Amino acid sequence: MNEANMNNSSKTNWEQIDALTDDQIDTSDIPALSESFFTRAAWRKPKPPIVVTIHLDPDVLDWFKAQGSEYERRINAALRIYAEAHKTYIG
Repeated sequence: MNEANMNNSSKTNWEQIDALTDDQIDTSDIPALSESFFTRAAWRKPKPPIVVTIHLDPDVLDWFKAQGSEYERRINAALRIYAEAHKTYIG
């Protein structure tokens, strides 16, 4: 990872997004859920996280911390995306 990539933060105005009410959000492109969706749906309760200690490069940790609070959740999400993308390669 180079420093230029680490400083590439979102230009999305999250305060404006957060201020939207449900009625202001355009959901017209989202199809209605059918009965078959609910027939196949399954309740999945997430497992509680496990506390571990890992070694991170200081600049990587600084980047996640700069994104705001709950940086540990974002690190977990990034690791999950990576793991899901590489599942087919795990023996």
